[in-house]
Amino acid sequence: MSKNFFLFFVSFSLLSCVNNPNSKCDNIKQSPDTTDMTNNFYDNTETFPLVLNDLYLEGEIANPGKLDFSTLSKHSVIVKETLLDDDGGDRFVGAYRYDGYSLFDILNDRIIEKVNYEEFNPIIDLYVEIENKSGEKVVFSWGEIYYPNNLHRIIIASGVSRIVPSKSKDLWPLPVSSRVVAANDLISERNISEPSIIRVKSVRKSFKVKRGMSPMYSGEIKVFNMKKQLGVLSPISEEEDVTYNTIFYGRGRGIHSTSPFYGMLLRNSLTKYYQTNRENLRLGIICIAGKDGYRSAVSFSELFNRNDQQEFLLVRTEPDEDGGLFRVFAAADFFSDRAIKSVSEIHLVK
Repeated sequence: MSKNFFLFFVSFSLLSCVNNPNSKCDNIKQSPDTTDMTNNFYDNTETFPLVLNDLYLEGEIANPGKLDFSTLSKHSVIVKETLLDDDGGDRFVGAYRYDGYSLFDILNDRIIEKVNYEEFNPIIDLYVEIENKSGEKVVFSWGEIYYPNNLHRIIIASGVSRIVPSKSKDLWPLPVSSRVVAANDLISERNISEPSIIRVKSVRKSFKVKRGMSPMYSGEIKVFNMKKQLGVLSPISEEEDVTYNTIFYGRGRGIHSTSPFYGMLLRNSLTKYYQTNRENLRLGIICIAGKDGYRSAVSFSELFNRNDQQEFLLVRTEPDEDGGLFRVFAAADFFSDRAIKSVSEIHLVK
């Protein structure tokens, strides 16, 4: 066999693996680029396999059952893992590239059967609960899985490699089992090991729906923790406003506008009501509801624990504007569906 033919054969085999997600290519591993021959910083160390458990899907879906990983493509994410300490501080764990299967793909062929469909049929009040073999649980909103500008950022990891600093040569500790990896999280509390069950749920909070309500206006936003009202959000001052330029595009009606949004970071308005702790970072789901009963699920981490600065804005409209006085704008979303008008209530539900 000539050298040129051999190189062609190897190249063809590798391309077939990359382009065919159903191919059995786990035995073909790319050697680490230890000599920095490419511009990729994230492939310079060996990739270690993680023990992958059986994973079952259940909840508000018509087709529950065991997940077949062989039908899924792999994705890679890079993370700087940091955990909360018991004293309220945080502790850096290490920098890694994880390879695995995204929640986007895992849930893609599941047929939704919402328990509250008759009251509210949009899917934006759905969320996903993941439980591991030890009984630990974490939650993700449906919106942060399927609506972001940047998809496939939440994965079930089946492989890991260190991202080693070129001067210090720090060798971070390696996990040994599969894990949930939320690449957009600043504090990595949702990165739990050995996930075994994924449940699809809808927010168990009922609101009176008034479709087509116009004019629509809510002069205040009541803030709740479970059933207890904690307070009312105060008005936004102009000095606190930030500007997000955007192409505002809906999943149903398409383009709405190209005008910028001005507002205050929603998390800043809610900080005094909701504490950032391990329980909330892992299990907190926030339900934002408008005067007309339109509502959306947002995970606590998605709102308070981002590392990408694509925040939720609380926007104050003109005093007499339909859909006022407050609106929410989700900067990370491709679609506008979670931009709630005339926000009247915000609930932390666990």
